[in-house]
Amino acid sequence: MPRAMLASFANRIAKPDLRWVPDEGLTVSRLRIELLSGLTVALALVPEAVAFAFVAGVHPLVGLYAAFMVGLITALIGGRPGMISGATGALAVVMVALVAEHGVEYLFATVVLMGILQVIAGAMHWGRFIRLVPHPVMLGFVNGLAIVIFLAQMGQFKVPGTMENTGHGVGGGEWLSGLQLYTMLGLVVLTMAVIWLMPRITRIIPAPLAGIFVVAALVIGFGLDVPRVGDLASIEGGLPPFHIPMVPLNWETFEIILPYAVILAAIGLIESLLTLNLVGEITGKRGGASQECIAQGVANVATGFFGGMGGCAMIGQSMINVKSGGRTRIAGIAAALFLLVFILFASPLIEQIPLAALVGVMFMVVIGTFAWNSFKIMRKVPLMDAFVIVLVTVVTVMEDLAVAVVVGVIVSALAYAWNNAKRIHAITRESETEKGAKVYEIQGPLFFGSSEGFVELFDVPNDPDTVIVDFNESRVVDQSALQAIENIASKYEAAGKRVMLRHLSRDCHKLLNKAGHLMVDSDDDPDYQLAVDYSVRTGILGGH
Repeated sequence: MPRAMLASFANRIAKPDLRWVPDEGLTVSRLRIELLSGLTVALALVPEAVAFAFVAGVHPLVGLYAAFMVGLITALIGGRPGMISGATGALAVVMVALVAEHGVEYLFATVVLMGILQVIAGAMHWGRFIRLVPHPVMLGFVNGLAIVIFLAQMGQFKVPGTMENTGHGVGGGEWLSGLQLYTMLGLVVLTMAVIWLMPRITRIIPAPLAGIFVVAALVIGFGLDVPRVGDLASIEGGLPPFHIPMVPLNWETFEIILPYAVILAAIGLIESLLTLNLVGEITGKRGGASQECIAQGVANVATGFFGGMGGCAMIGQSMINVKSGGRTRIAGIAAALFLLVFILFASPLIEQIPLAALVGVMFMVVIGTFAWNSFKIMRKVPLMDAFVIVLVTVVTVMEDLAVAVVVGVIVSALAYAWNNAKRIHAITRESETEKGAKVYEIQGPLFFGSSEGFVELFDVPNDPDTVIVDFNESRVVDQSALQAIENIASKYEAAGKRVMLRHLSRDCHKLLNKAGHLMVDSDDDPDYQLAVDYSVRTGILGGH
């Protein structure tokens, strides 16, 4: 690893941008909001971590330990206060095949390698590439995510103990029916109503927490027969033990875990960085992408050595935190510590919380996360942008978040390239300085997408003996563009005519040099330091 990379990494770990205190200062009121927000998030984390552990085919405590370790470390040194990280479904669906074929010890080793790769990505500042994600992709990602969160809650409407791992998640099982189903639906609606009404009454207690407390009190007080957290699995356990993955330290092991580690690292970073942007839009904060990559990596390395399944940012829980008022690192740290308290001391109480209350909270997250204005936006934006929004939404639901983002970026890039390819055209006129010469003023970028159209602009048989190609309003971008220029030059040379290139940019000058062309400077055009004339007859490129 280069010395500069090590220095960057050490600086970020030694002096992380903690931002413990908000701009208005850390008052008693702010501290109360942060702690209560953390408690709300912790309660919502429990069924999610257990469910994702089932998806990955590991013990529920493996998911809970990951939620605690990843959540705590990223809250301490992550790139954005307010974000919540933990075990996620996007990673779990990749892990299930590894666990089924090689066992949980290989999963721990993979999580360690995954974290190392994420630290390298952060130290190399690769997180900055998230800015290449277009806004239509972000809209589709958010909408798809909201649908995924909604669909994930459907499993809570099945009879506990009847669900099974299908390899793509927890599925199958018998649906609730009769009075039990109606009771649970009623409690979900009640939770949502409390969350909606609470801010209109008081903001002393976060609305999601109030909804959980009201419904839990009602269910426990009246002994209602509805599924509870304890019906999923027992969350009782001890402190996460230090554990070196029991795998052979040889090349064969590396070959097994590397492909999974690369995929998990990529998915984890994409989901985390998109969450970073989403939270940043709500809180008005920017930056921190590379720091978040490093924090995610450090958290996963640590988690792999403490018996956790690894994780990344959780958009649903991050939205709960932000909507509950969490704005500092205190909320994330509190959420992780509350979760540990649940595991160590309060499991009997937490296991009595009805799943309906947590489902109601997540449904409100869905409503708040979905970009409802996208329906209006899609009627106003270009058709291709509207298509990208729908495409990313569908792929997010059908596949996963990372694949959807990659697909969206590729389609958007191809659309951009096609639109620019159609912009290439030329304005022709007689030269004012070269008697009898014809000037082609090229308009639009010249690159791989427009190179064929560029060649078609010229009328070689009918042009005069001297032709000037002026790139003052164009830009030569890549090797395909250079090849197109060479093709035109060859055609004019074969016709016994002279072609001159003018007003090429400095970077094009460098590209021509790299391509092996002879460059001769000239001072006959002082306004353009590195413009170029290309004489086919003499084989000389001259600067203008």
